[in-house]
Amino acid sequence: MAYDEPGRSGQSESAPVGSTVDTDTVVDDRQNGEPGGDRFGVYVLWETLLLLGFAALVYLLWLENPTALRGSGLRALIVDVVALGLLALAAGLTLRTAAVNLAIGPVAVAAGLNFAEQSDRGLLVAVGTPAAVAAVGGLVLGLVVVLLHVPGWAASLGAAAGVVVYIEQRAAPVLVQGDYDPRDIAGQLFVGFAALTVIGGLFGAIGPIRRLVGRFRPVADPARRRGVAAAVVTTGGYVCSTVLAMLAGVLLASSDDAVTPGDGLDWTVLAVGAVLLAGTSAFGLRGGVFGTLLTVGAVGLFLAYAQARGWTVSRWVVGGAALAVGLAVTRLVERYGRPVVGPPRPVSPPAAGDPAGGAGGWAMSQPEPVGDWPPVLPAQSTGDPTDPWGPRRWETNSPIWQADDR
Repeated sequence: MAYDEPGRSGQSESAPVGSTVDTDTVVDDRQNGEPGGDRFGVYVLWETLLLLGFAALVYLLWLENPTALRGSGLRALIVDVVALGLLALAAGLTLRTAAVNLAIGPVAVAAGLNFAEQSDRGLLVAVGTPAAVAAVGGLVLGLVVVLLHVPGWAASLGAAAGVVVYIEQRAAPVLVQGDYDPRDIAGQLFVGFAALTVIGGLFGAIGPIRRLVGRFRPVADPARRRGVAAAVVTTGGYVCSTVLAMLAGVLLASSDDAVTPGDGLDWTVLAVGAVLLAGTSAFGLRGGVFGTLLTVGAVGLFLAYAQARGWTVSRWVVGGAALAVGLAVTRLVERYGRPVVGPPRPVSPPAAGDPAGGAGGWAMSQPEPVGDWPPVLPAQSTGDPTDPWGPRRWETNSPIWQADDR
């Protein structure tokens, strides 16, 4: 008998009989998945444009204020870029999982306020305790999203409201009690952030990892559950993003003399806008490799350039502009980055005498068709009128019996 199982030997369920598709079109989610690998040409093109924009901003800032790109000015700029970059990583990770975390901005502000109050008690207390609290909060938020299977933006917005209640307990700016200055290790911070961003992007470019991370992305009915693997990855994304937002708040607080209470949603808008502008899809799953690093650097350079020119630019304006352009980039990525499944290739006929039928041993040659069943009795001849069921010839015409009669 022949085996006709979907997925055997690269055979697609939707492919017609007598054709095959490439083995790299097999997907993890056979029912709803999109076969084929994403096209990365659109990311190469867009990230090249981002690199040109980054270089242009470096040139403009150098013309306006050269001291911002060397010495203490450069170290301060790097710390600001890394802090924004950690928020962008937090937003990008949850966007890749298709469950964005909108609470990252309020979490950063709350962590900054806590660090300002506790920084004189050592880094273990000022950073370790809020990191544990952030991890637990991210875990609870992730469980709410995956167990109830509700949109991540709605659940995280509710979490942001709870964090804002904590922030509103402070009515005045909080002075930083400790003397820790991250600008002393600005170079190490930038190298670590750049490595984390690029390595994460490279892992996200691997097909199986890419599909696994974005498995929570809605298909068909958005309320349909996406499985245990999607739930685990999404919950882990919330935990990591909340901890990254907490670290960003610590960097922002430690580089200033005081932390001003605020809702922090402007930081959320700026981070999400930067990630969308970097090429991460608002629908989840898709994203580039160097886009986040280039975009965060460009935003930091623009803010420094605006300050050097004496402009008053709020984070709401920059974040809103980045969101507007980022939504257009999402359409570009979804249009030209999705896989293209070519026409099925015809199956070559099996070689003569091949018992496996050319199918890797899973198919056997079909037997020849059998005749009619039940078989038809042969037609009786009309030349001999002798009844075949009558007396046998030897009973009447035998010579022995004739001799006895004589």
